[in-house]
Amino acid sequence: MSHKTIAELSADLAQKKCSSVELTRYYLQRIKTLDPLLNSFITVTEEKALAQAAAADERRAKGENMPLLGIPIAHKDIFCTEGIKTTSGSKMLDNFIAPYDATVVTKYKEAGVVCLGKLNMDEFAMGSSNETSYYGAVKNPWDLTRVPGGSSGGSSAAMAARLAPATTGTDTGGSIRQPAALCGVTGLKPTYGRVSRFGMIAFASSLDQAGMLAATAEDCAILLNPIAGHDPKDSTSLDQPVPDYTATLNNSIGGMTIGLPKEYFTGEGMDAGVTKAVEAAIAQFKKLGAVFKEISLPTTDLCVPTYYVVAPAECSSNLSRFDGVRYGYRCEDPKNLLDLYERSRSEGFGEEVKRRIIIGTYVLSAGYYDAFYLKAQKIRRLISNDFEAAFKEVDLVLAPTTPSTAFKLGEKSADPLSMYLSDIFTISANLAGLPAISIPAGFAEGLPVGVQLLAPHFQEAKLLNAAHQFQQVTDFHQKIAPLNVE
Repeated sequence: MSHKTIAELSADLAQKKCSSVELTRYYLQRIKTLDPLLNSFITVTEEKALAQAAAADERRAKGENMPLLGIPIAHKDIFCTEGIKTTSGSKMLDNFIAPYDATVVTKYKEAGVVCLGKLNMDEFAMGSSNETSYYGAVKNPWDLTRVPGGSSGGSSAAMAARLAPATTGTDTGGSIRQPAALCGVTGLKPTYGRVSRFGMIAFASSLDQAGMLAATAEDCAILLNPIAGHDPKDSTSLDQPVPDYTATLNNSIGGMTIGLPKEYFTGEGMDAGVTKAVEAAIAQFKKLGAVFKEISLPTTDLCVPTYYVVAPAECSSNLSRFDGVRYGYRCEDPKNLLDLYERSRSEGFGEEVKRRIIIGTYVLSAGYYDAFYLKAQKIRRLISNDFEAAFKEVDLVLAPTTPSTAFKLGEKSADPLSMYLSDIFTISANLAGLPAISIPAGFAEGLPVGVQLLAPHFQEAKLLNAAHQFQQVTDFHQKIAPLNVE
């Protein structure tokens, strides 16, 4: 079963070739067998999953036949799940049981999805390697000595080892696409505001976006359908019509114009194996009839510094709520209120989170707000303008997802700047609020390589169409990490 996509499993359920309970038991057993090697789950909800699967089977027996009815998935532990521990990968929330569901979780429940559990992640989504989690590093299924990427590292590792047919993730600066590329799976970041952020623990509110990781673009389309749309509980959720994302998957991409940003291909630092895989992907798209055009995104070199002013600033504001008073971790025997604040936060947060809080507080301070934060927001506007100009000439933009394949665990831990540069190709989509998808595009020295497509706002259907057509003539998305056992 592990090699089957959601589309195939949905057909099997509809044709009664298997039941949701059987499917759920199968994946729970895979988790039990393989996850001790990966550390991709924080919480496994076996009892709840089997109850949800039984309910899904009853609904199918009564004639319901929704695509996701009875399909098991796992959620990144940044989404609140009623009655289930929700930690955001932090000691600060190790004892937090969410009293409500995130909108994404609610909508999947309504669609009949079965929740297998909650996935490991970089603490408060801050990291590119899944090494900052309070619950320990996640391992890459393709090589257990390497990182799976982050912050959705648990989501990508679980997906790559097929511990679930799909997983949810969040993307603030590449946190779905980068781990998807490093683990050889498909990862979609929708347009900012396309999917509700309600109940998703905030890192940087103007950048965070919920999405998913799956085997194929077709599966991502199936998964996006029920969760896209306006949510009155989320002030950043946009009221735009929601198409059926599966309806245009099989359209020809002949004549589609794809832009190649010269700034992404002329700089140093990209591994030769990644370059070769991306060039092969471009050639494959040309065979499918796509037309390529060189474009310029002049502010590319400003994306990383802009992001690392804006994101920490928003994080310092969002994380101020974790003070040891209302909920979450509280230090023992505080001497007074100030001691409670200081020790609860210093003991509850990890080093990377504290680093970003300090940076964010600094750039928002009275003496530096204009010099750093205000200037970063102006540059962010210029980055968005670059893409607006580019999309007047092209339908999509193609770029590498990451400059290298998965690096070794611990390799960049002592060098935050090097770690931050892992997201150099993904950050711009978040700053501009654009939809983007990473798809498997080959291997370099046995490790997966991803290629990224970006589209104008609300053009997820176009992204998914191009990615699906690529996957019809390639088989990289069918490769399962060698941990796989039947």
